[in-house]
Amino acid sequence: MGAPNHVNFVQRRIGLTGGIATGKSTVADYLRDRYQLPILDADRYAREVVAVGSPVLQVIRDRYGASILLADGQLDRQKLGSIIFADPAERQWLEQQTHPAIRACFERDLAQLESDPIVVLVIPLLFEAGLQDWVEQIWVVACPLEQQRDRLIQRDRLTPAAAEQRLAAQWPITQKCEHADIVIDNSRDRTFTFQQVDQAIEKVVVAEN
Repeated sequence: MGAPNHVNFVQRRIGLTGGIATGKSTVADYLRDRYQLPILDADRYAREVVAVGSPVLQVIRDRYGASILLADGQLDRQKLGSIIFADPAERQWLEQQTHPAIRACFERDLAQLESDPIVVLVIPLLFEAGLQDWVEQIWVVACPLEQQRDRLIQRDRLTPAAAEQRLAAQWPITQKCEHADIVIDNSRDRTFTFQQVDQAIEKVVVAEN
């Protein structure tokens, strides 16, 4: 996607990432609710840029036909997922369509938050897309692979084979942890997870002051 314009490290930008179904949203929601931090979420932008009537949705329809849409005209994300996770070339094509639009969403909202001392950018593909320069500090939310796979199958109602396709499309979580400034272990209960978040954010606030 390329780095946003005017990267400003007077403002502390936390890059929150991890593997699919490791618990990024749980941590992001806690940071928003407990600490009132602004959360910019790439997944939310990914939905925004394919909204009904958007240029990106039209390009996707042109490539895959009307069957890629639901009855109400919205993107059938499940059907699209079955295509792109089965074919790396199709996944790359889709990213070429969506990433510039997602970047524009980040830049739009970062421009509105210039006075905020800390901003959290939730970017699942932070490492895969080479976006480390977007942020000052990288937090990886992690859990064991078997737990990640089970959560993914249960959450998205996937077959084991479909879950494996999605896991294979990302860096292994162990590799992401090697490149993290902070690792949040989300393998146990939420109290355990949130205690780690509290400790991590305390270090950021201390550094800010």
